[in-house]
Amino acid sequence: MIINNWFECKVATEKTLESGATKTVTEPYLVDALNFTEAEARIIKEITPYCNGRLDVKDIRRVRYSELFMCDADDADKWFKVKCEFISLDEKTQAEKRTASLMLVQASDLHDAVRRFDEGMKGSMIDYEITTVQLTKILDVFPYEAATREKNEQPEYENHD
Repeated sequence: MIINNWFECKVATEKTLESGATKTVTEPYLVDALNFTEAEARIIKEITPYCNGRLDVKDIRRVRYSELFMCDADDADKWFKVKCEFISLDEKTQAEKRTASLMLVQASDLHDAVRRFDEGMKGSMIDYEITTVQLTKILDVFPYEAATREKNEQPEYENHD
């Protein structure tokens, strides 16, 4: 099982406006990384090809998304944070137990986000209730790539006996 460590990175870049003037904008992206250092390196690597000027990582913070529902549709250009509660029953006390979870859904609008979330949860055996759906400012998500991580990882200890 792959455990994702999601980091939201705020990156300042120079954008050229229609008037020809340049403006510095700060935009959030999401990367899967082992730690803050790798998150910074990955976001710089991913964003640099799209920058025509200065790039500055302004902030990195760990975010806890239990799952991402990505979509290849061209119109699914937004990311929605979905908070849901998984509902279970305690067998001993017969009390209802609710466990909150945050997930990220790529969709075209709010209704599409709810639909895609429900589709993604179809195989689940547990009952759930969506409590909030919120549009985020995240522009893009860069998930874990096994080949990239394996090439870059160095063993912590080598035995030369």
